[in-house]
Formats: sequence, C-alpha cells, structure tokens
Amino acid sequence: MKAVILCDGEIPPLSFFKAHVSSAGLIIAADGGAHHAASLGIRADYIVGDLDSYNPSGSEEAEIVKDSDQETNDLEKALHLALDKSASDVIVVGATGRRLDHTLKNLSVLLQFHPKFKNILFLDHYCTIELIESPFQRDFEPGTSISLYPLSGTVEGITTKGLQYSLTNGILKNGVQDGSSNKTVKKTVEIEFKKGDLLLLVNHKTTE
Repeated sequence: MKAVILCDGEIPPLSFFKAHVSSAGLIIAADGGAHHAASLGIRADYIVGDLDSYNPSGSEEAEIVKDSDQETNDLEKALHLALDKSASDVIVVGATGRRLDHTLKNLSVLLQFHPKFKNILFLDHYCTIELIESPFQRDFEPGTSISLYPLSGTVEGITTKGLQYSLTNGILKNGVQDGSSNKTVKKTVEIEFKKGDLLLLVNHKTTE
C-alpha cells in the first residue's frame, strides 16, 4: 500500500503529486501538514504529531493522533503510523524547505526509515530525493539533471555509467568532492558503490 505524508515544509503545486494522492491507500498529515492538506483540498485519514503547529477544531474528518514525545519529530511520528497501517511505499511531501535544520533532520529521518519500507521518496518543488542501494539501475530521459550526495559524509568505491561526469571506483566526500549537477547521457543509469549512504536527487524540469 502507498502512503502519502504531508509535512509542514514547502509544498509544491498539487499537480506535482496529485497522481500519488489519487493512488494512495493512506494519507497522513504530519502536524502542520494538515494546513497544507486543507488548502489543497486533500482529505487526510490521520493528523499526527505533538500538535504544536495545528490546533484541531473538532470538525476534522481525519482521525487525530496526538503524540507528545519530544524525542521524535512529526515526520517520524507519521512514518511510524504508516508502518502500523502496513504501508510499504511512502511519498513524503513538504519535508524540505523553510528551516534548514528541519530539512537536515528530515534527511536523517529518511536514513533511519529507509530500511523499513520498500520505497520512501521525498518530493518537493525542485526534485525528488531518495536513498539508493547498490547496485542501482534505472531508466531516465537523456538530459535529466541528477545529483548524488553522500549522506553518510563519504561514499566509497562508487562507479557510475550513463552520466556525463562518470566515476570509476571513486569517492564522494563532503568538503572534498560531491556529485552535484550531473546529467544523464544514456537512457539507463547504473550506479554501484561499496560503502556509505548515497542520496539520489532527480531535478524537475519545470517553470511552475
């Protein structure tokens, strides 16, 4: 089952993720994400969080799940709920933007929950973000803008095929060498690496 989670960060136009909402079996608003759901006309099944950003009116169709645990953020609470409801695939919208510390925390949450789901994807106005496993292979339209980021600080033994700037048994390391602003030159992109946690960012072609 696919779940869509709406967080309280920057939300892209509904057209970016409407298809995911339509096909989702579960929609969760993470605290202030409930305001985004209401403004976009999305009916959430659950509103979960410590409710410091959303004050329930009592007229919500969604079930309110208050969790005051200060050791977890609202996205963690939403992902735990998605697991409890047997979701296997998760699209998270609004996990980035606004406060940088919140974005960085949510990327840490992505790393934490990545093994627990079949697929977990962050989607914002500019790109999709996911952790990938080695070996990785996927088809893209040639000319697609792609960035690779070593979320663990260092990714070792990385080899790429199908990208304009390729690596052969190389290293991506924060402050030394990164993999930003690359481009696909073949339909099929292949990535292998030996050690580390690697983020794949696929940048949108959009003027919205």
